[in-house]
Amino acid sequence: MAKSKYTYVRNFEIENRLLPSTWLVARIDGQGFTNFTALHGFRKPNDVRALDLMNRAAKMVMESMQEIVLGYGQSDEYSFVFSKDAKAYDRRQSKLSTLLVSRFTSAYVFYWGEFFPDTPLKSLPAFDSRIVMYPSNKILRDYLCWRQADCHINNMYNTCFWALVDKGGLDRKEAEKRLSGTLSKDKHELLFSEFGINYNNEAEIFKKGSVLVRDKQHTNVAGPDGQPTQRTSSVVSILHCDIIKDKFWTQHPEILGGKAARTEECGDSAGAE
Repeated sequence: MAKSKYTYVRNFEIENRLLPSTWLVARIDGQGFTNFTALHGFRKPNDVRALDLMNRAAKMVMESMQEIVLGYGQSDEYSFVFSKDAKAYDRRQSKLSTLLVSRFTSAYVFYWGEFFPDTPLKSLPAFDSRIVMYPSNKILRDYLCWRQADCHINNMYNTCFWALVDKGGLDRKEAEKRLSGTLSKDKHELLFSEFGINYNNEAEIFKKGSVLVRDKQHTNVAGPDGQPTQRTSSVVSILHCDIIKDKFWTQHPEILGGKAARTEECGDSAGAE
């Protein structure tokens, strides 16, 4: 940057560097998506096209920012976990947050037609972004447990709500009143006894959300001498699995270890796109 007598104004900029040796979690969240989804005719209670679009945008972000070790998404939100020793942009909060959310939003618009080929964009989607620092593995896991528990609670409520409206003939206020004060077991019973829906058979992407992890992919190629050799590359895979129990973390030790990718296949995978 060229120097001039006006360069002093840079002294007013705030570096806002995030603490070292802490997990960085960037969470993006859709703004005004109640109106956005209505305007574009999203299906209720879940639109797999919209969820797949969110996953595609998140995958692009993770592919472009190599220090992200895990992503978790549900509904119109996504969380991205940066390794504890991430050094991108000197850990400046404003840089990381704005770059991540702008890349996500750009990808959401760029890939829109791939998932909604018959629905043109009628308004601009917008997402906000924040970054939170977590000092320990336990607190990071508790954060992710919180988001997946939120996914389950909201999805069960919405599944019941829209069954009452679309199949039960109730209006929205009546459906809200019917569900007020109900527990999980009550909602299970309502779905099964009144609508023949076994909630346990609902798609995992709806109940558990989406988990993005890095895998190592081995490809056979010809070496410089013409002899076959293996080339290893990192790919982002999309899973729909439980991240609350220990099994996921036992199968994916590279995540809390801050490594780029695991070397074995494990977990229920939707595959790399």
